[in-house]
Amino acid sequence: MGNNRYKILVVEDEANIRSFVSAVLETNGYQVLTAGTCSQGELVAASHCPDLIILDLGLPDQDGLELIRRVRLSSLVPVIVLSARSGEKDKVAALDAGANDYVTKPFGTEELMARVRAAIRNSRHGPEKEGRFVTGDMEIDYDKRRISIGGEEIRLTQTEYNIVAFLSEHPGKVLTYAAIIKAVWGDAGQGCVKRLQVNMANIRKKFGVKPGRGRYILNELGVGYRMQEEHE
Repeated sequence: MGNNRYKILVVEDEANIRSFVSAVLETNGYQVLTAGTCSQGELVAASHCPDLIILDLGLPDQDGLELIRRVRLSSLVPVIVLSARSGEKDKVAALDAGANDYVTKPFGTEELMARVRAAIRNSRHGPEKEGRFVTGDMEIDYDKRRISIGGEEIRLTQTEYNIVAFLSEHPGKVLTYAAIIKAVWGDAGQGCVKRLQVNMANIRKKFGVKPGRGRYILNELGVGYRMQEEHE
């Protein structure tokens, strides 16, 4: 099929679903790796460096959210959650943990394959920015995924860092709520402006923002946010 250079890890404890998803992927030309538990999935991900992980949340040894968190400590591999949990809280928890997309069971094979293609395409065409960004006394080290203000490291969550890093790639430009949500949470985050605002409030709190100084990220009311340029 021309795309068989891509390896996909399927972490699913139900053998019939694991076999079905694997067969669909292989039919579409992908190499498939499988695991039935969180611990097995972590080992396979570390040893084989897949291009994508498809993950069930209801694993027998640990919740799949834990695997997402562990993977995110060292990798930006896209993760698609494939779960019977359909509640909004479950989706939000998975996306905030670092998942790129969320598909609810039962699912259509065409939809799943479209999401697989999109996840791989986005990861290949939108690589992590390298080097550093500086505005005022704030510095972002993209290679280490580290943000510091006045030389002091600011501890952000995965999601918070992704928001700040995305804004820093377009300094001085107003980015709409929809554009930021799309970049950070993907299609599954559509319409979640409140979630973005909550994360932004936490970011500002951690930045120690005070009126009149050290704003770094400016709020364009009703539109979105922009990262201040170095000279501002």
